[in-house]
Amino acid sequence: MRWMLLALGAMFMQQSFASLGRSLPTVIAPAIIDDLALDPAWVGVYVSIAAFASLVFQLGCGSFIIRYGALRMSQVALVFLAAGLAFASSGLLLMFALSALIGGGGAAMSTPASSHLLGRYTPPRIMPLVFSIKQTAVPAGLLLAGLLGPAITDGMSWRAALDVAAIACLVFAVMLQPLSREFDSDRDPGRSFQMSDFATTLRAVMTAPELRRLSLACFAFNGLQTVFTSYFIILLTEAGYGLSLAGLVFSIAMMVAVPGRILWGWMGSSFVAPRAMMGALALGMAVSSFALAFFGAAWPVVAVGLVASALSATAMSWHGVLLAEAARLAPHMRGAATGGVLSFGQVGALLLPLVFAGILWASGSYGLGFAVCGLPALVVGIVLLRPSHADLAAEKH
Repeated sequence: MRWMLLALGAMFMQQSFASLGRSLPTVIAPAIIDDLALDPAWVGVYVSIAAFASLVFQLGCGSFIIRYGALRMSQVALVFLAAGLAFASSGLLLMFALSALIGGGGAAMSTPASSHLLGRYTPPRIMPLVFSIKQTAVPAGLLLAGLLGPAITDGMSWRAALDVAAIACLVFAVMLQPLSREFDSDRDPGRSFQMSDFATTLRAVMTAPELRRLSLACFAFNGLQTVFTSYFIILLTEAGYGLSLAGLVFSIAMMVAVPGRILWGWMGSSFVAPRAMMGALALGMAVSSFALAFFGAAWPVVAVGLVASALSATAMSWHGVLLAEAARLAPHMRGAATGGVLSFGQVGALLLPLVFAGILWASGSYGLGFAVCGLPALVVGIVLLRPSHADLAAEKH
């Protein structure tokens, strides 16, 4: 139990910094857009490049986690994130693209590595709860980004905000080092990376019906989550909100995701089947995204906060239940299985922001973009809440 709690604490902090590092450029995007005179649609291109890098890294990181250890790869992820933030602070468009590639790849490794490590020390019966607690680090990092990013940007500059986050990622990477001896004790130095690892990871996910359903759910969920975190603050600033107020509303919404993830994980461990839990969350995020389609400048701030909180409680709160289920279904290849499932999430994070950017460019409507990007979640919710063939067969017997 002691090692489980220590692993949970270390991976919570690791994912908090990973979330902060990956989300900060989009959180302070309005200031970057104004300073560099960019079109907001370019934000979708940036996050799609990051998602492409995440897709590649998550498909291939399983062998590296086994060879070098989950903690070592967590440190590598933080170093990559720091480099990506430093590149972005240069202000050069080419460096933003490089930032998205390196930072997106670094952030992608953080979740499979932490899932591999926690899976070693966590009893299966409480995995949904423990993984949900660990995954609250994502909204915690977003909360910090929403509060500190605009504050540093307003007080100094957006470049300074990126540099401060880069330094923080590097410092914590060093702080993890004393834990390496225990947490990387299962590493296999003889394991080597091969190009076939990509196909092996995909095959392991796609040939198992339950993992395949998780992958499709992850596509819809992560895609909508990326659209929300990338464009919500820009939506508010376009409606006349100052960056600090928009960041505050965003941060308050992220606060809801923290207890939300724990609650859904607890329910998924005790009262509700994980599949049904994810189906209900899918419908909730679809309804919330449809509500944003009707957003207007006349909306009271409270109404905006309520809709954003509902979307946060669903689109930002599914991770622990889904990741724990992936780890449970593939106990002998936890890192690869979670990486494979999450790779489909990165496809969603790649495609849906591009869809949103295309809609924004063609129509100028943020609301229509949110509505369209919520449709996959609606479909997944209906599919997951329908009885599976296995359930129907069990009822017949």
